[in-house]
Amino acid sequence: MNVEAQKNGHVPTKPATEVNVGETVDKIHEQFLALREQLGGVIVGQHEVSEQLLIALLCRGHCILQGMPGLAKTTLISTLASLIDLSFRRVQFTPDLMPGDITGTEVLEEDHTTGKRIFRFVEGPLFGNVILADEINRTPPKTQSALLEAMQEQQLTVCGKTYELPSPFFVLATQNPVETEGTYPLPEAQLDRFLLKIHVQYPSRAEELEIARRQTTDYRFETKTVLHADDIQRMQSLVRNVVVADHVYEAALDLVRGTRPDEDALPDELRSMVQWGAGPRATIALLMAAKARALINRRCHATTADLVAVAHPVLRHRIILTFNAEAAGVDADSVLTKIIEATKSLKKSPEKAKP
Repeated sequence: MNVEAQKNGHVPTKPATEVNVGETVDKIHEQFLALREQLGGVIVGQHEVSEQLLIALLCRGHCILQGMPGLAKTTLISTLASLIDLSFRRVQFTPDLMPGDITGTEVLEEDHTTGKRIFRFVEGPLFGNVILADEINRTPPKTQSALLEAMQEQQLTVCGKTYELPSPFFVLATQNPVETEGTYPLPEAQLDRFLLKIHVQYPSRAEELEIARRQTTDYRFETKTVLHADDIQRMQSLVRNVVVADHVYEAALDLVRGTRPDEDALPDELRSMVQWGAGPRATIALLMAAKARALINRRCHATTADLVAVAHPVLRHRIILTFNAEAAGVDADSVLTKIIEATKSLKKSPEKAKP
């Protein structure tokens, strides 16, 4: 506030909308800190994973989590669901799971008052707010497609009738990178439906020590609800209002187009390693994730640093590497790291970006 104006009795007032947006952004930041604190009572470390899950939730996107067995992926998701006041459903995907097992089906029953037989729809586990699709790559493509259709349309059609799914609708799928025998890997086109692919890494030594202490003693932590459905919907509606400067739009385009082999921006050393680059959906996902990250970090504008922070989870499942890359032991993350380093517009300041 201007001190001179206060002395003269002239106190500038902000427009109501500006005040409300500022208060809402502050509240989002506080709720994110509370969410992370509550998660920390159950999950040790994994702060980056927690942030990426909240980003996806704010963007109305879905996530696929990949990590080795025993890294608490399922516990992380079930704990997150307990912190937000939403209905939670868990589906263990198995080779014999049929589409009707997750969508629901019609059953024939008798009306005892009239004696007539009628069909009644019994909702499947997809009729929830937060859906944990555990080990999604263990079920056949037919059932995977039913889930992916629900993710895309947020509705289901069963026996010719369309049923709306509840809002918000948030799918968190897990898959195991090992034990590939008897699995059905998701095609690249279906992976593109996921906003983020989150890698759950091994904990540090100190974190693993804390995990061992908690799991071998009587440690208990009672979580409490931090977010309600109204809070989430208000946050989701605010994400699209986050400001993105022209140079940030240009940087997002440069980064995504830089993954395509037919573009000149791809570094020479990577030309033989990338078969297909990311499509336009990746640009949209990158900008939306950057906006959500800005919000939870108490800002109303996204920056190129936000783009860099979300680039790996947004793009790692949207580029297809060649056999040469796989033979050389090069993965998508290392390719993306080099592309980010080669994208000069990501390092430009707003002043330098002006023509």
